[in-house]
Amino acid sequence: MSTTNQEATPTNRRLLRVMIILGVFIVFIAVRVIFPDSPTIFAGTQPSNLGVSQDKLALCPLTPNCVSSQSQDTEHYIDPIVYQGSPKTAIASLQEIINQQEQTKIITVNDQYLYAQFSSRWLGFVDDVEFYLNDNKKVIEVRSASRLGESDFGVNRQRIETIRQQFNSI
Repeated sequence: MSTTNQEATPTNRRLLRVMIILGVFIVFIAVRVIFPDSPTIFAGTQPSNLGVSQDKLALCPLTPNCVSSQSQDTEHYIDPIVYQGSPKTAIASLQEIINQQEQTKIITVNDQYLYAQFSSRWLGFVDDVEFYLNDNKKVIEVRSASRLGESDFGVNRQRIETIRQQFNSI
């Protein structure tokens, strides 16, 4: 009888570990449902190089989880958004589109620049998204980059294309 108890002990330990992991996962999901705007360990730190310097947004890192209309390489490049009318109207339209997105917070907005943070729903990964109006070219330069990780599964590119589509339909 004692042999059976010794054999069951490793199984019981594994079952306990699985139940603890499952419990932690359930608590994590419950916290995300109750407090969806609270930062997670996956939020990362806001980069210090954001903004416009000499008519340029920050360069994309070497990782594939960033797109920019000012990038020189095809992996990171995305077309800027073309606008007509005044810069003020273009920024107001962008602001309206972004305010309609879930898990999004506009951090900075002025006549030529908009910076927003987009968070993933369940894990709370944060992407930094910037728009710079180049009134001389009548384009909105864009940059969307994940703070953490290597790949974004195309999320940043898709986000900008969705915003472009919404912007063009206004």
